Amino acid sequence: MTNTQRQFKSATEHRLKTGAEFKESLIDGRQIWVGGKQIEKVTDEPALAAGVDLLASMFDDQFTDEHADATTYYDEAAKAVVSRAWQIPRTKEELVDRRKMIEYTSLKTGGTFGRPPDLAPAIAVGLYAYLPTFKKKKSLIDGIDPDFAENIERYVEYGRENNLTASESLAGPQSDRSSPKASEASLLKVKSVEKDGIRIYGAKTVGSIAAQAKEIFFTNLGGIQETPADACIWGSIPVNSEGIKLISREMVSQPGSEKFDHPIASMGEEADQFIIFDNVFVPKDRIFNLGDPTAMQYYGPVCIFAHWHVLTRLAVKAELFVGAGQLVLDYLGTGKIPAVQLMLGELIEYQQALRAFVLAAEALAKPTEGGVMAPDAGMLTAGRLYSIQHYPRIIHILQEMCGQGLVMRFGKKAYDNPEIGHYLHDLLPGHGVSAMVKEQLMNFIWDMTSGALAGRVALFENVNASPAPRLRARLYEEIKRNEFTGQVKKLAGIE
Repeated sequence: MTNTQRQFKSATEHRLKTGAEFKESLIDGRQIWVGGKQIEKVTDEPALAAGVDLLASMFDDQFTDEHADATTYYDEAAKAVVSRAWQIPRTKEELVDRRKMIEYTSLKTGGTFGRPPDLAPAIAVGLYAYLPTFKKKKSLIDGIDPDFAENIERYVEYGRENNLTASESLAGPQSDRSSPKASEASLLKVKSVEKDGIRIYGAKTVGSIAAQAKEIFFTNLGGIQETPADACIWGSIPVNSEGIKLISREMVSQPGSEKFDHPIASMGEEADQFIIFDNVFVPKDRIFNLGDPTAMQYYGPVCIFAHWHVLTRLAVKAELFVGAGQLVLDYLGTGKIPAVQLMLGELIEYQQALRAFVLAAEALAKPTEGGVMAPDAGMLTAGRLYSIQHYPRIIHILQEMCGQGLVMRFGKKAYDNPEIGHYLHDLLPGHGVSAMVKEQLMNFIWDMTSGALAGRVALFENVNASPAPRLRARLYEEIKRNEFTGQVKKLAGIE
């Protein structure tokens, strides 16, 4: 039994929701459109409902011996067991402990939820890591002066106390990039100032799990040369706030299908939302920056924990690719073919490299000005760049290893059919396994590499990690080369 499990069993207090409580919390009047039609509640759409069920199971897992250590910890200040999603790592050991939650949610979703419930809290923790800076910042919008640092502290406490799920939506809608005015048109901006808050108007895009979460964590990023003061804002509000409208993209999963046929796609999805903010009220105590463009420049440092989350999830998914690849060799009897061994070797190389980047980022972690242990930015950026450069190649290799197995899939109903099923059972066995077991593996790999959900995930990985040129630009800014140039000068005898 782990230390967390002992504390859990002996603790009289916890701040955790059950799956049922989480699902009930989502029936709150939020406005969602799917396929052009407004739905009454999130569970009315099968793909969203399946995703909600998956998220609910994560809440229930908090109460199990198997998953308690990965999903919860005992918070000394609160004197209660709370979610690891809101853990503030003060040491490298606590950083490693927090990673357990990322690995858990990544495995739970097969890595197909790019923004699981523990990602948005990572950004809140990132703000917390720079409390001294945000303490010095002041609102540059007349008529309102929130205490940003106090609001950040209070929000992290609120999230921890309420086992809160949030969606982070930072990207702006795609528009005419050649026109600064077009880029600015959809920016979230302050529309008016009131006594106890502000009203904002605009839109955000790729709001993953927004329809399945309680809050929306938002800001404006990129796309314009200089962010206007009225668009310099960090904040968070409930999803059911008046004026919030969620327009869902097309669904790509297979909810309600046989688990045998679609082991991953049957679990539903994090349906990205186009989020409209139509004169939405943001309370004064939910504002973390307002009007100050210098605070917007903290995107990189603040989002460092989110980038660590992204790279860790990709490392976990790479391990799934290696595991699936090994099973292909086992089930097809191709493990002694040198060319196939080399294919698996390339999958292993990718997996080992991503894991190395994660471990290196943690080993080189340093405390921020706020005393929060932050992973190394350079290692995270290089790791994310490596991941997106190689991801298409890794997918292709795994597909190639499967051969016709991905093309010729029949489904459980065909195997169960008395007229034709016996042919499939007799003529399609694997090496030491039945035809159905072999097909189960192919169905898993299909969902991870080839189906509609896999296609969406592959596109998301590239967008979510940031395009390669932007990551290289970040490396140029993040990695200081003075030590390297000094070494060259010394060896070359340059004065």
